Amino acid sequence: MNKHSIITIIAIIVIILPFAHSGLSIIGMQNLEYKWDNPGKFSFFTMSNHGEMELCNSMPFWTSFEKLEIASYYEENYLGSFSINPSTINPMSSTVQEGIFYSEKLSAAQHTFMALDFEFDGGDIRLDPNQFIVIVHADMPILGIIPYSSTTQMSGFDFDRMMNAEDLTCD
Repeated sequence: MNKHSIITIIAIIVIILPFAHSGLSIIGMQNLEYKWDNPGKFSFFTMSNHGEMELCNSMPFWTSFEKLEIASYYEENYLGSFSINPSTINPMSSTVQEGIFYSEKLSAAQHTFMALDFEFDGGDIRLDPNQFIVIVHADMPILGIIPYSSTTQMSGFDFDRMMNAEDLTCD
């Protein structure tokens, strides 16, 4: 092989690697598992006071994201968001990341969360749990400049069950 062929092959690899990493991060984020750091201790009220989540990358390659945001809505009214800052998660492993909750109407959000937590734990129904929606939004720009995001919507009850899970695939 001559030196021009070697240089060309190296250049192709250097060009393809960032795109491959970005593409694999997109796949990894779609398969990312997460739960509250204290199994069985999750409540929306606790989340409104900040906290830590365990993120599990069950894929055999690194997964990166710029921002992971969990937004909560009741009757189409925005209650607040729990956000996790940029992270890269190693293959087939988990990491614990600290999150911050932000709400313009924190006391109203906490009141709603307390009522819904009580319902999800088997208490009387005071608020319609079908009106409680959680949207998980992840930003992972391609090559760090081309915006790409993934959004998943689920019921608050399903999110509560997921966050209270005992084990993830990585455990």
